[in-house]
Amino acid sequence: MTSIYDFSFEQLNDLMLANGFKKYNATQVFQWLYRQKVSSFDEMTNLSKNLRNWLKENYSCDGLVMLKRQISRDGTRKYLFQLSDGSNIESVLMHYDYGDCICVTSEVGCNMGCTFCASGLLKKKRDLTSGEMVLQVLEVQKDVMADDIRVSHIVVMGIGEPFDNYDNVLNFCRTVNHDLGLGIGARHITISTCGLVPGIRRFADEQVQYNLAISLHAPNDEIRSRIMPVNKAYPISELMEALKYYASKNNRRLSYEYILLKGVNDTDECVDQLIELTRDFDVYVNLIPYNTVDEHGYVSTDYKTAMALYNKLMSHNVRCTLRQKHGEDIDAACGQLRSKYERSQQ
Repeated sequence: MTSIYDFSFEQLNDLMLANGFKKYNATQVFQWLYRQKVSSFDEMTNLSKNLRNWLKENYSCDGLVMLKRQISRDGTRKYLFQLSDGSNIESVLMHYDYGDCICVTSEVGCNMGCTFCASGLLKKKRDLTSGEMVLQVLEVQKDVMADDIRVSHIVVMGIGEPFDNYDNVLNFCRTVNHDLGLGIGARHITISTCGLVPGIRRFADEQVQYNLAISLHAPNDEIRSRIMPVNKAYPISELMEALKYYASKNNRRLSYEYILLKGVNDTDECVDQLIELTRDFDVYVNLIPYNTVDEHGYVSTDYKTAMALYNKLMSHNVRCTLRQKHGEDIDAACGQLRSKYERSQQ
């Protein structure tokens, strides 16, 4: 049965009108789901009995099942959720000075094959629906309400490649951004791609205010193709052309995500090449200490070297941050909790 959470506000409007109901009914349902955060149609008391019965007969209002929750010493919360078909996904809530940010999963598994990432340990089974992404935010928000925490930022940066599930991801963004939905500002929503060029070009044409982050992780084709197979299909030259197109259509700052892997992408030569890849754009570089994944064997760059890289970038007027490690004492790496859980069930 289709989830009611799969519908954006505009789609819910169309659904109501197509089935003989009123346009204002969509507003009522949306407010019950996202303002009141009810978990059944029967709780929508200002709807007619006829509409409630029709919704119950045709749509699901079920949430996700929380299988596991880990809370780090630094306050990071990691969740393992089960979907209605029995598939498992992860979500992570991280606290920053600017607010509390949830990292949302977009696929069950991942086929991108990045050699450092735990997400790809289990291959892609299917896309998530937009409703399954929305429910991650809702379930986490419900869990933290008692602690007076409000999810204020969203990154679609969990398991899966968002632009490999383009339509559902954009529909999800519309719902969480809508004033009658969760009301999270467009500039507080970031979509991260490992470099699917067609998706970047399509996203450029949307001309929306959501942020775009590029999981770059290497500044040249030799290293990037070795650690990120997507680079063989869309090498850095093609990626940069797509980003130039994006910049020409949108007055938005880009972000480069750059995981620091000791002895792989943290040399002076790599930093020089990274600086060159910022010349044509308004770019912010996010240096990310690596969370170790036992199956892959990589080690994070040490703090002294990481700070030297940060200082060199800043000295060349490249705006950047060295991200604080989050959840180091729990299964912090993306996909790690899910893969461990599923192996334990075999």
